[in-house]
Order: sequence, then C-alpha cells, then structure tokens
Amino acid sequence: MSTSPILRFSLSPFPNKHLRIVTTTYKNLLYHWLPLVCYCLLIFIQSAHTSPDLIPQRPFLDKLLHCLAYFILGILFFRAYRTLPIKISHNILIFISISSSILYGVSDEIHQHFVPLRQAGVMDVLADALGSVFGILMYRLWGKKLGFKTV
Repeated sequence: MSTSPILRFSLSPFPNKHLRIVTTTYKNLLYHWLPLVCYCLLIFIQSAHTSPDLIPQRPFLDKLLHCLAYFILGILFFRAYRTLPIKISHNILIFISISSSILYGVSDEIHQHFVPLRQAGVMDVLADALGSVFGILMYRLWGKKLGFKTV
C-alpha cells in the first residue's frame, strides 16, 4: 500500500529543499533588508519635519549628525547587498553600497528642499558620503577583528 505524495509527511522541520529556500529567503529579508528599509523610512520621515528645534545650535553638529546617520545607513546597505545571489568582488560591493547611500542622501536633500523651513545643502551630502564610507570601512574592520563574516 503506497501513500500519495500529498499525504506523505516528514518529522523533519524542513521536509524538502524548497521549504528551506523559502525559509532562508524570509530570514534574509527580515534580518538584512527590513532594517535597511525601516531606516530609510525613518530618515525620510525625519526629513519631512520642519526645521528641528531640538538640536542645540553648535558649530558642525548638523554635519556630525549627518555623518552618524549615514554611517549606519552605509552599513545597512552593505549588509543587505552582501546577501544578493550574485557573485561580485568586495570592492564592487563596497562601491555599490557607498553609491546607494550617497544617492539616498542626495534624494533626501532634494526632499528637504521642498519642506518648509528646511534647505538642501551640498555640505550635507558630503557629510552623508563621508559617514557612509567611514561606516562601511569600520564595519569591515570590526568584522575582521570580531571574526564575523563581512562579505
């Protein structure tokens, strides 16, 4: 007496390789891509507010905050792109991550141009670029020292 494939079951948590691929894909999306999307959304929402009154007026504090924000964004882009199913060199991966972060910074400055009491600035984009470069390079350096896979 044979059972049909529909009625067959397994006690294994992953009865076939297709379910394993789907589970891995969801984990990949939740762990690597969702933080990137949420962080980009957070930057967009913050940029949509009129001039932030909570920030004390200190010289270059605005640029430091841009560097810090894009330090994190650069790392998130790098982590997400690292999971793509294509084989690319480490340098190209770094370049694409930095470029994406800078392009997002440019689009954020364009967005700020249309928000009342906000202004776009080339120096902000430069601070974004420096933050993303520094973030990705530090992530690679820390990853090597701590022993986790950075590429």
